[in-house]
Amino acid sequence: MAVTNGRPGQDAFAGQAAIVTGGGSGIGAALVSALAACGASVVVVDIDEAGAASVAEKVRSAGGNASAAGLDVRDAAAVADLVSQVAGERGGLGLMFNNAGIAVGGLVEELTLDHWNRVIDVNLRGVVHGVHAAYPVMLRQGYGHIVNTASLAGLVPGPGLAPYAAAKHAVVGLSLSLRAEGARRGIRVSAVCPGFVDTPLLGKVNEGLPQTEIGANAAAGVARLGKLYQADLLAQDVLRGVERNRALIIAPRSARVAWRMARYAPGFAMRGIIAGVRRAEAERAAERSARERPVATGQATRPD
Repeated sequence: MAVTNGRPGQDAFAGQAAIVTGGGSGIGAALVSALAACGASVVVVDIDEAGAASVAEKVRSAGGNASAAGLDVRDAAAVADLVSQVAGERGGLGLMFNNAGIAVGGLVEELTLDHWNRVIDVNLRGVVHGVHAAYPVMLRQGYGHIVNTASLAGLVPGPGLAPYAAAKHAVVGLSLSLRAEGARRGIRVSAVCPGFVDTPLLGKVNEGLPQTEIGANAAAGVARLGKLYQADLLAQDVLRGVERNRALIIAPRSARVAWRMARYAPGFAMRGIIAGVRRAEAERAAERSARERPVATGQATRPD
């Protein structure tokens, strides 16, 4: 497969039918644009049907091939129907990107079972439903590539993200196990494990669920890490990884460093993570104190 100037080559994707769940924004939208630019015929899938339609329209305006579908990945029957329809209409399914996901954050003692159930239903079962629908189609074809969006939190400890990290670890395990099964039958499987990426998801932590301090301040907390990786750059990384049939597609470089540290020096990495948790707790305590101090001072100086 051809690679030109570090970019994915069109020969790898031209004419292929691709489904991208969670394609209405963020990483999914960037993947849709990158695939279409390489000549793929993309179905943009999102629970936000208007968002999916908007992304598909932008692709078509730029000369690409895209259509949109509203879909909740928690609905296994609906996912299966969509995959069957796309494969039937387009003569096969070359690429299945199980990318839809939500963000849940907070200390474990703050989280309800609704937090756990929601993230497992979307981030894990949503991937399972995509695999369960697409894999048999690809087996019958004798070819195809399933790409599951996990996270760096699926490879390293994620304090403050326990349900999210649990689901993403499961996605990595599912992907690597399926990759071993499918390899001899012509099916490729990759897991995408990005670090922090600048997407709308950072402003939607615990959306529709009881909010936590970590969730409410997620965007600001991540911003302290410095400039975030951009979704369009990640999409190029992903397509290069798909083209080269990488088992794990980890980006950016800082995420690869963190993964290698956790893999080869887990004790050292854990000590560093624990130290980071303590610093974050101290910062949150200082911020709470600063917010409360003016109120207390005002009460003390209020005239009789």
